[in-house]
Amino acid sequence: MMECSVCHSKIASPTSKTISRAYDRHRSHVSSKARFLNVLLVGGDCVLVGFQPILVFMSKVDGGFKFSPISVNFLTEVAKVIFAITMLLFQDRHKKVGERSLLSISSLVQAARNNVLLAVPALLYAVNNYLKFIMQLYFNPATVKMLSNLKVLVIAILLKMIMKRRFSIIQWEALALLLIGISINQLRSLPEGTTSFGLPVATGAYLYTLIFVTVPSLASVFNEYALKSQFETSIYHQNLFLYGYGAIFNFLAILGTAIFKGPNSLDILQGHSKATMLLICNNAAQGILSSFFFKYADTILKKYSSTIATIFTGIASAVLFGHTLTINFVLGISVVIISMHQFFSALSKVKDEKQSGSLEMMDSQDSKRSKDTSILNMTTGANEDASHRVHEDEKRPLLPV
Repeated sequence: MMECSVCHSKIASPTSKTISRAYDRHRSHVSSKARFLNVLLVGGDCVLVGFQPILVFMSKVDGGFKFSPISVNFLTEVAKVIFAITMLLFQDRHKKVGERSLLSISSLVQAARNNVLLAVPALLYAVNNYLKFIMQLYFNPATVKMLSNLKVLVIAILLKMIMKRRFSIIQWEALALLLIGISINQLRSLPEGTTSFGLPVATGAYLYTLIFVTVPSLASVFNEYALKSQFETSIYHQNLFLYGYGAIFNFLAILGTAIFKGPNSLDILQGHSKATMLLICNNAAQGILSSFFFKYADTILKKYSSTIATIFTGIASAVLFGHTLTINFVLGISVVIISMHQFFSALSKVKDEKQSGSLEMMDSQDSKRSKDTSILNMTTGANEDASHRVHEDEKRPLLPV
């Protein structure tokens, strides 16, 4: 059960089926304003995601990190919390007369109760943000970006299982093409003889890739479900709790590290440089933008927009660091672009539109049945009243004339 923010009445919480059904109807009636928002989201995401592995690579010194990756994640979450509070203060200044303050105790308590599920993706994101740095130690930036695109298929499966999302056959084929494109690029991604954590390079690479793909995929799906299931809640309220939980989890990780490495590791600014400060700002902006993707757009669109950033990452890493753009990379990117066009083409959405139309037809039929039933009940009731009156008239004794 959840509480209405207007009348404070108890209403049933939306299920994954109702969210998916509402999403299907929304897709068939996308306004030009929503399309423009999607373009802005994709454009901004391409720039931020494209720069992220570049900044991580620039932050390395002698092939490693002089700073604690957990401290970067903690500072990133703190920056996002500050942004959420700033936006809530801005909204409070422009609220209508009589509306409750977004930063009041009652508003915060109610938002916290309704969005407690955000703690799950916050924990998964905390783990994933640390994995990003681990992956950068054994893969070049373009390879990390391509590996992250494997999340698209995992996310599609999770969306189908958790949120009951429907995909056409053509869209599943497009996702298969995406995996083929990534595999082409990954045919020669690791130098021979490299080892990681004492494991053979192939085993270590597969293990890191499996965790690197699964954890953020679960986080993205749970995040989209949590944000859309409480759609009436301000996104900045939701961001405040999502990033607040993330800051708490990362701070606990810092305390845990201090137990094993000593109190010196509590200095969260140790080893940071201008590149890491830019990395923190980039990660914060990327996280904020992702929340708008999950609430107002779609997780699949978010991940596909990240594939566009792969081109930018590959070219930038070649220019800045001298990494070679192999024929595998060019062919892989070509297949990825074809996959994107196929997934979002009008032909691939025919089945979804039919399903949305069938949903609307089912709703109209249900409403028609309910109307017919009510009319039938009224007619039946009227007939019963009439027959009852006739029966009573027959029982009534006739008066003499």
